Amino acid sequence: MSGQLNTRFRLIGLLPLTFFLAQTVHYWRVGGMGNLFFMCNIGNLLLALGLFLNHRELIRATAIWTIPGLGIWIRYVLFEYDFVFSSALAHVGGIIVALIVLRRVRMDRIAWVYAFVWYLFMQVVSRLVTVPVLNVNAAHRIQTGWEHAFSSYWKFWVVMTAIVAFCLWAIGRALSWVWPTRNNEGLAAADE
Repeated sequence: MSGQLNTRFRLIGLLPLTFFLAQTVHYWRVGGMGNLFFMCNIGNLLLALGLFLNHRELIRATAIWTIPGLGIWIRYVLFEYDFVFSSALAHVGGIIVALIVLRRVRMDRIAWVYAFVWYLFMQVVSRLVTVPVLNVNAAHRIQTGWEHAFSSYWKFWVVMTAIVAFCLWAIGRALSWVWPTRNNEGLAAADE
């Protein structure tokens, strides 16, 4: 029975994979495939992969990112552009799946570090493979509206990175209070 439950749990990964594929179709239709590299979109792909592989750290890191991702999406996409169903699936659906699976996976106190390393990695990837006009993950220039506060991109990037680190730590900490890891988590993982 445990194996059957584990298989069903892993199959939940089909949901965020579907959200990612819906975004892929959307960006293919309208152009701007580089937008798939935004943390939220890649987050759905990594959440699916984490669920398929039962990789707790990957699930936790992506779950942490769904929270600021939803806020950023509301502020910079929902309020400034038209409603796109695939985008709502990626952001709202992604956070719902992440919070549901956290009940089982739980949150440890260092998951924010994985989330932060993933952020740094995606900054490099976004800078190397996306066009500057898209400014994916603010990897190319100062986020629109913040130009008056910073004299150079690198000052903006350092401040943004420090704020991101703090926010990821705070979110990880809050989630670890809601769903703390259990003392026997290592034994349970070995049994699965």
